[in-house]
Amino acid sequence: MSRLIKSMSDFLGAEFNWVSHLEKIISAIGGFIGIWLVIAISYFFIGHDAPLLVASIGASAVLVFAVPHGSLSQPWPLIGGHVISALIGVTCFKLVPYSFLAATLAVSLAIAAMYYLRCLHPPGGATALSAVMGGNGIESLGYQYVITPVLLNAVVLLFVAIIVNYFFSWRRYPINFMQPHPTSPSSLATQLDFSYQDLEYALKQIDSFIDITEYELAKIYTLATQHAMKMSLQSPHTIKLGCYYSNGQYGNHWSIRQVIAENHANELNKAMIIYKVIIGQKRRQTESCTREEFANWAQYEVYQDENSWRICNDSYRVLFLCRAMPMQYRFIFTQCRWAGILARCRVNCIIP
Repeated sequence: MSRLIKSMSDFLGAEFNWVSHLEKIISAIGGFIGIWLVIAISYFFIGHDAPLLVASIGASAVLVFAVPHGSLSQPWPLIGGHVISALIGVTCFKLVPYSFLAATLAVSLAIAAMYYLRCLHPPGGATALSAVMGGNGIESLGYQYVITPVLLNAVVLLFVAIIVNYFFSWRRYPINFMQPHPTSPSSLATQLDFSYQDLEYALKQIDSFIDITEYELAKIYTLATQHAMKMSLQSPHTIKLGCYYSNGQYGNHWSIRQVIAENHANELNKAMIIYKVIIGQKRRQTESCTREEFANWAQYEVYQDENSWRICNDSYRVLFLCRAMPMQYRFIFTQCRWAGILARCRVNCIIP
């Protein structure tokens, strides 16, 4: 019975998500504020004699507030997707005499245009359809429909999304506000030991649009890798005498320690480790802590390669249980495996 339910869930795409209640509430409040301000500002500029709101802006609000880091939610897809679709919709309405044909052409051409102009935004299809089937109020606007309400609605929603999401550091919008500075040592590509070109190659091999940026994909992989390595360090046999370990931090918080002595005990929280600080605060000093404390501090084992420190290859032996991953990520990592990208990093991917 449970297998049948799981099969039905997979078929329907009812993926389990790990979003907290706080995140869900923030998304709902953001949607409320966003639509309210779109209506108020549109009324201020347009007045009550013209349509204030295009219905598809509600779908855009779901994207920018509930999925602020999705590639479909970014500013260019938001603005470009609506404006281009509106232009196509109005043009089809004016040039095609049959409403059903005009509607189907408007949506299909909008999809193609958004694809080629790199601004794919699902609500844009509704914007194009509304230009043809929206009734006399919208039809009478002609190309004015592109400016008001479509462009005005999209621009207002964009600025509201930037402001509302800015107050929550983990969901700042657009995604560029979340990425590290190019010169920062926190470059995910450096940590992963493969480039964004490798990720792009894997995504191209799938040959289907996936609503995730290369940065977010790399971030997911980094966090999963660090967690797996952190858990492996909890084993009393993993922390080895003479080896070097890093806390995975950056700047002044970065530190590397070498284990120089240890005494064993039956319980992890009683076994002691003596270490020397190689890099970081208290450099060259020798201190001690329990093995459990050291394991909680350490993120991964490192080694010195000429003038730089690198993560040990063994630390990349991460076990991904793809069954627990969302379907879109499962496809990506499966494709990466066959492409040989994750194999280079010694990642084992279990495919159910």
